[in-house]
Formats: sequence, C-alpha cells, structure tokens
Amino acid sequence: MVAMTRTLVAFHAHPDDEALLTSGTMAKAAAAGHRVVLVIATDGALGLASDDFKGTGSTDEFGLADVRLAEARESAHALGVARVEWLGYADSGHGGPIPADPPGQMRFCRAPLEEAAERLAAVLRTERADVLLTYDAQGGYGHRDHVRVHEVGARAAEIARSLSSSVTPRVLEATVPRDTIARAVRLVGKVYHYPDEFDPTVFERSYTARADITHRINVRRQAGAKRASMRAHASQASSNGGDRTLAAFLRIPRPAYDLVFGREWFRDPTVTTSGDTAGIRTDIFEGLP
Repeated sequence: MVAMTRTLVAFHAHPDDEALLTSGTMAKAAAAGHRVVLVIATDGALGLASDDFKGTGSTDEFGLADVRLAEARESAHALGVARVEWLGYADSGHGGPIPADPPGQMRFCRAPLEEAAERLAAVLRTERADVLLTYDAQGGYGHRDHVRVHEVGARAAEIARSLSSSVTPRVLEATVPRDTIARAVRLVGKVYHYPDEFDPTVFERSYTARADITHRINVRRQAGAKRASMRAHASQASSNGGDRTLAAFLRIPRPAYDLVFGREWFRDPTVTTSGDTAGIRTDIFEGLP
C-alpha cells in the first residue's frame, strides 16, 4: 500500500516568522515525504537589524530586504521546503504610522484584500494544497502584517475552494497557548536580560487560549532543523543596540531548547473545542479526505 502524500503551504508575514512558529511542523511534514511550500507576504525590510546587514541595495531598506529573503531561502533549505514564494509586498512595520510605499511596491497592510488573497490563492491552486497554515485572528502578538496574514489567508482559502473543494480543505492558525509562552518567556528572563524593546508582558495577552487549541504537534525530533532555521535568520539576532530575542533563543542549550521549542500549536477555526485536551489532534493531516 502506497502512503498518501500531502501538500502543506505555510503562509507567513516576514522572513523568520516561519522559524519561530511552524518550522518544526514544516520539517516534520517534509521528512515524512510531503511537499512543503513557504509563502512570505513581505520582504521583512523594516525588521530591526544592525548596520552590518544593511546597505547592499539602493537604500538601506532594500538592502535588508535582499538579505532577509536570502535568509528565508536558507531557512527553507534546512527544513526541506520544496518551494519558497514571496508575494511581492513590502514590510508594513510594527507600530506607529504605516510608512510610505517604497518605489514600485505596496506595503502589505495597504494591499486590497482581494488582490493579496488572489496572489496566495494562485499558489494554493497550483500546488493543490491540502493544508494552509496562517495566524490567529489577532496575529499572535498583534503585528499588523500578522493580522493581515490571517485575513488574507482565510480569504485565499475561500477563493481556492471555489475552484475545487479538494483544494485547501483545511486552514490551521499557527499560535501558542498564552500561558505556555508567557511561562517560557519568564523562565528565559531569569537567565537572560531581554533587549529594551522587548516587553515580556505582551505574551500574557497574546496568541490563543489553551482551551481553543485543536492541534498540538510534537516536533522534538525536528529541533535540530528548527534551530538551523532560526540560525539562518542572522540579521534578526542583533541590532545596533546589541542582541535581540532570537539570539537569546539560540543560546538556550540542548536539551533545554528541545523542551522549550519541541511542540507547535494550531487552531482549526471550524472546530468548536470543549477545552478537553484529550481531543487535541497530533497530526495536521489527520481526518482529511
């Protein structure tokens, strides 16, 4: 009997988001022989980074964009991803007014919903995706590009299904139980001084309530690939002010790292949960037609 292979499309806002939220699940699917596709909405050009990573393009912003997209491809290689696709949008930045659009580009938050969703739906149709990974409704910790990923992902799945009900039958929102991440951040904070821009209390009101989680994926065997994915995004490990949070994560020794990052969580918005952890699924493809 030949095992059925599936296609997983992971949709993320910026290069490095995949490393933190879904890289273990992506690596696990790829190792099992499934096709994995990474779609990135923006170039990540407004991410904090030291000057060492800027200035290779016509402006600092464009130079960092080139670096971050290259880092995404390196991360994808470490995870066994078959295809990386950038939707062509510019990073909208986090907080404050949305910057002016760069020449020839549009900030992701300004993109019309139908236009952005059609770009993603084209990938879903071409790949005949079985599962699409997006974000929860509040975009995890509230970044406006992450919120937009949730909106665009949900609409793109509807567009793809309008062609065939077998395309993208399942959308899973990548998330973290609030209490779990808040506890992990507190533990790390006992051995590491977070950068000034990092507010650990944000995680006490972000992501998803544990009772609403529908999928919990064990990715401890993929911890090495996940760590390599994080390491690929070197531009996001430091800024002119010193190390950033990603650097702290990479300094966590194994096996403590495997314990902290050995699980990934998702929410199926079509499933009503009762808060009973016994009903949580451990396979993102389980139950698909």
